[in-house]
Amino acid sequence: MSEPVIVGLSGGVDSAVAALLLRDAGHEVQGLFMSNWEEDEDGYCTSAQDFQDARTVAAELGIALHRASFARQYREQVFGHFLAEHRAGRTPNPDVLCNREIKFGVALEWAQRLGAARFATGHYARLQTHSWGTGLYKARDAAKDQSYFLHAVPPAQLARTLMPLGEFTKSWVRERARQAGLPVFDKPDSTGICFIGERPFREFLGRFLPGTAGPIESPAGEHLGTHEGLAFYTIGQRGGLRLGDGHLQQPWYVAAKDGERNALIVVQGHDHPLLASGALTSGAWHWLGPPRAAAFRCGVKVRYRQVDEPARLEPCADGTVRIDFERPQRAVTPGQYAVAYEGERCLGGAVIESATPAVCAAAAA
Repeated sequence: MSEPVIVGLSGGVDSAVAALLLRDAGHEVQGLFMSNWEEDEDGYCTSAQDFQDARTVAAELGIALHRASFARQYREQVFGHFLAEHRAGRTPNPDVLCNREIKFGVALEWAQRLGAARFATGHYARLQTHSWGTGLYKARDAAKDQSYFLHAVPPAQLARTLMPLGEFTKSWVRERARQAGLPVFDKPDSTGICFIGERPFREFLGRFLPGTAGPIESPAGEHLGTHEGLAFYTIGQRGGLRLGDGHLQQPWYVAAKDGERNALIVVQGHDHPLLASGALTSGAWHWLGPPRAAAFRCGVKVRYRQVDEPARLEPCADGTVRIDFERPQRAVTPGQYAVAYEGERCLGGAVIESATPAVCAAAAA
């Protein structure tokens, strides 16, 4: 017997094909379009066009389409944290919180109130049921795998979710949409900040966080220039430093932020030793599956699209973890997420709180 399913229809090809596959599998499918960012005075938000595309897809599939705004929840639960992290000089990843708090939080609850047994999305990831609950696995298409962004979703929410694209490649999805006559089959993938879109980042962030100028310095303390505010820079960043003539022998990269002095520390060379970290300490670790008590070896990503890096993960008594890498990792950034894998299975993850320079990590080993 089929079960009622509500699909989060974004107006893109992935969610459209997710709805198509579930409809063809015999489910009672309806769509939900979420509009969670309602400021569009600068023209970068594509929500209006995306809604029209979602309407067209729903009509083509013969399914009902609901529309809901979770703008208040997004500002309180995602965007507020995003600004607070930048204000603290860190670099957050709002897509992780958006998935946990909005798509698989309030949107899933909204779908259930409408009578849906499951909430489905166009994410590229796979779910498997185990005796201990629902496990999260990488998508078959490694180039599109989105498990990194889903690691913070509680297993109870994953158990009420469907991700029908996890077994397919992006090229197959586009071709399936074309064959079905869905007009979004060649629509470009969305980019930029979740629900906010792609826009000049420094200009956008400056609308909410006033910049406090300060010195740009070398590790030895040489004054090199002036930055516009620590919130506008991230570890490993090359562009936007505006150091001018006289310092152009090699490109400069952000190596650290000194919040007490409001100083930006930069180094020359993509592979400068001060950009390399041998270990990191996390915030509270979110386990997907039974928590581990003893140290173990696994693969770890510290950013999306990174290959799994061999590492030793040691759970700590306070719920955090320490991760020691076999090879030094470049530009490990506080505020971003470390996510652990055992083969294809995602074990969970946490916010990166601090990174240990590779030279220090080696000395401590």
